Amino acid sequence: MVQRDDAGRRTTGTDQAWAALGGAPGRTERIAYAGPPGLLAARLPVMDLARSTVAVCALAAAELAARRDDVPLPAVRVDDGAVATAFVSERHLRIDGRAPTSFAPLSRLWRTSDGWLRTHANYPHHRTRLLDALGLTATATPADAEAAIAARRSEDLQEAVHAAGGLAVAARTPQEWSAHPQGAAVARHPLVTRETLGADTPPRPLSARAGDPLLPTAGLRVLDLTRVIAGPVATRTLALLGADVLRIDAPQLPESQDAHCDTGFGKRSTTLDLGSRSGRASFEALLAEADVVVTGYRPGALDRLGLAPEALAERRPGLVVARLSAWGDDGPWGDRRGFDSLVQVATGIATVEATADGTPGALPAQALDHGTGYLLAAAVLRALTEQSRTGGSRLATLALARTARWLVEDLTDGPEPAGPEDATGRTAAPGHDPARHLCETHSPVGRLRHALPPVSFAGGPANWRTAPGRWGADAPAWRPSARP
Repeated sequence: MVQRDDAGRRTTGTDQAWAALGGAPGRTERIAYAGPPGLLAARLPVMDLARSTVAVCALAAAELAARRDDVPLPAVRVDDGAVATAFVSERHLRIDGRAPTSFAPLSRLWRTSDGWLRTHANYPHHRTRLLDALGLTATATPADAEAAIAARRSEDLQEAVHAAGGLAVAARTPQEWSAHPQGAAVARHPLVTRETLGADTPPRPLSARAGDPLLPTAGLRVLDLTRVIAGPVATRTLALLGADVLRIDAPQLPESQDAHCDTGFGKRSTTLDLGSRSGRASFEALLAEADVVVTGYRPGALDRLGLAPEALAERRPGLVVARLSAWGDDGPWGDRRGFDSLVQVATGIATVEATADGTPGALPAQALDHGTGYLLAAAVLRALTEQSRTGGSRLATLALARTARWLVEDLTDGPEPAGPEDATGRTAAPGHDPARHLCETHSPVGRLRHALPPVSFAGGPANWRTAPGRWGADAPAWRPSARP
């Protein structure tokens, strides 16, 4: 049955996502919806994607809180205003009044001899590799890159940049993506893949704090091996719900402090060289007490370090592993790096959202990143609920390209009607004030203005317990706890 909220909006996206997570259908009836229409306006049903992913994440959190027989399932409320604000959290962030650094000059769309190319060069090593592929020096300007790109074909540039270790994709239509071998590989998989790893293990006893309806992941320990937005949004949500989340990065791949100020709430952050003996020993000590590992690197990148899901579960039976990639874990692009902006262009989303002059456009938010992040957190929460009953090690696999396919082909709600333009030129819903969903918090790096979490259920937390600190500044150790 197609459900509707009190405004008559269809919520089939929620039902699709909940089914993909293996949830019992009747439980979506516990979700109530509110908020103004017209948010995240686009040709594609972006608001439906955003609303649905947050809804199933909140429902999965409520379900985990109620996994004991004596705890009723808390009611879930989804506010479109809170969801839309959180989906552009990086734009609302202020650090002592300063807006964070956004895309680098070489991360953009470029006109080629036969179409369009999208590049991503926010990290210094990606910028270097892009310039190498274009035959340019480190001092090259965007104008130099524009001239080098304009004379070449999109597909040729895409492959040349990939061969150099950089990131670039040719713009395609949805039909061209469906016919592409990677598009076909993505279409063979569901939105969320859920598997059992290794031999059966009994349900793992949880600490006395675990199961607290206010904090359903309290007492659980999460190793966060993710970067950029999608994975960090997922682990930020697990931290909101009470988990001890420790983010681990390689010291040679520093993360932007601005990005960490947005997605680092509730977590601690450390660096480990997993290729060194000491770094590996520290990781193994952490893994021995972990409940969840979340990874966000391209498929195969962690396998050579012994961090494939099967290897992790063998060393830590009863582990929940959640992994995320851009393009999926098979197909000709299965080993390629990717980001939300690139996936939008490759899968045809940018073509659907093109401007009046035919220039590829973009979604009103990095919705593939944020949406997949909430789905990833929901997959972990559902795995924990199932594991508390039947035991076993669990694996959930998601990809930005799978979420893109869901948005383009499977979501059945129409797009949100556009409201009037605000002062920035973006459409805004009448009566929507994002300030209602923002908060100011003191942190070790300054005063932060940030979006409040959109995941909400009766009795649940309204904000994170701690603000993000300096990236990489924490010790590689779990917080002290009373768990055995």
